Amino acid sequence: MNEQTVCILGGTGFVGRWLAAHLVDHGYRVRVLTRHRQRHRDLLVLPGLQLKEADIHDPAQLTAQLSGCHSVINLVGILNEKGRDGSGFRRVHADLPEKVAQACLDTGIQRLLHMSALNADANQGASHYLRSKGEGESRVLALAEQGLQVTIFRPSVIFGPGDSFFNRFGTLLKLSPFVFPLACPDARLTPVYVEDVVQAFVRTLPDKDSFGQSYELCGPKIYTLQQLVEYTAKVLGLRRRVIGLSDKLSRLQADIFEYLPGKPFSKDNYDSLQAPSICHQNGLSELGIEPTTIDAVVPGYLGQHNQRAHYLELRRHAHRHEETGLS
Repeated sequence: MNEQTVCILGGTGFVGRWLAAHLVDHGYRVRVLTRHRQRHRDLLVLPGLQLKEADIHDPAQLTAQLSGCHSVINLVGILNEKGRDGSGFRRVHADLPEKVAQACLDTGIQRLLHMSALNADANQGASHYLRSKGEGESRVLALAEQGLQVTIFRPSVIFGPGDSFFNRFGTLLKLSPFVFPLACPDARLTPVYVEDVVQAFVRTLPDKDSFGQSYELCGPKIYTLQQLVEYTAKVLGLRRRVIGLSDKLSRLQADIFEYLPGKPFSKDNYDSLQAPSICHQNGLSELGIEPTTIDAVVPGYLGQHNQRAHYLELRRHAHRHEETGLS
């Protein structure tokens, strides 16, 4: 049995919860860092999982919490920042990964898996989001030259129970009585299933062939954003006419919506959608993982109460752990 401890940053989020459960299934001990331990106590149903409260942006706290771990996985990311100058993105996507990589070196940890994004590029990225993701990759790889074994993942939009893609559009569609105006309708995406993504992480964690590699992760089919929103309406049984906005109106919607509470759509989101989220070479195939279609998964969870679905999924993994006699 593998009893190595893996520390996950971003472990309380959508992908992190799935990954924590899969790592436990594979015999790893898991340590999840969070600012608010009480809010995420449901994760403790996973046998042996440690939920530690810490400010991960504080290098001293970060180094202390990584002590005793064998590997680190950084999943931390945001889709929007509070401001509009890119500094919020850089703090999370560039400054933090550098702190994590340095903390690994300071504590003698040699293995780091890092979540980036398709089209991440520090210089040519279409948005603050993509440029900051690219800068984060560059900073981590620069420190990797000191002996850190890094693997980078660049997924397209990730779907599955609890996602913020199909569920968000589902909510918006329900609030729109007849017509749904959609910005950037021709944006191209290749949605990838969260279980496929976490399988990629778990498979590469001990794999020496993945050291220094970057993997693009995509589903099996390319869609336009309009096709995906129309699919969401169909699955939910909603009769909605999805009207694609022109580029000028899409920009206008972004300019307006980024000032609304929760920033449902921003200028930076608009900029990100100008770059097709499509794999040049799908890393799932390289890793022997068959990409899952949206038809195989989305109808089974869309519209359900996802917090409950999350808890039941964690319980399922906990029971599996008990039945196999692992401890």
